[in-house]
Amino acid sequence: MFINVEYASSIYRLSITEQKTGKQRVFTVPLVIYQCIENYCLRKGISRTALMFPITTREVQKVLARVCDYLGYEGISTHSFRKWYATEIYKNNGYDIALVQRLLQHSSAAVTQRYIGIEPQRIERAIEGHAELL
Repeated sequence: MFINVEYASSIYRLSITEQKTGKQRVFTVPLVIYQCIENYCLRKGISRTALMFPITTREVQKVLARVCDYLGYEGISTHSFRKWYATEIYKNNGYDIALVQRLLQHSSAAVTQRYIGIEPQRIERAIEGHAELL
């Protein structure tokens, strides 16, 4: 993952290029978060072109597995966190599937719907909402 921070008229943008897909994402970063990142890098002597956290995805997965094992949790992974995050964004932003699609960089809204499993939820809600008709 390659990260670049750009400053333009008091708006900071974080550009991330995924190594796996080569896709680039650009995020607007609030000033307070940018300042935290900048202060961290200054304290640690990290240059603008260096990796802030030189760890691999696999290392993160291993640490998460150890923590979950210690706490007695099962079925939790970095992937389940991604799905949970996407679902929460979906629910807390007016059920905007296009927003989540862009966030996850999926090719279509249908892929995103399957990914976060909203189709079964919508069917169940529709049935429950019309149970009084029976």
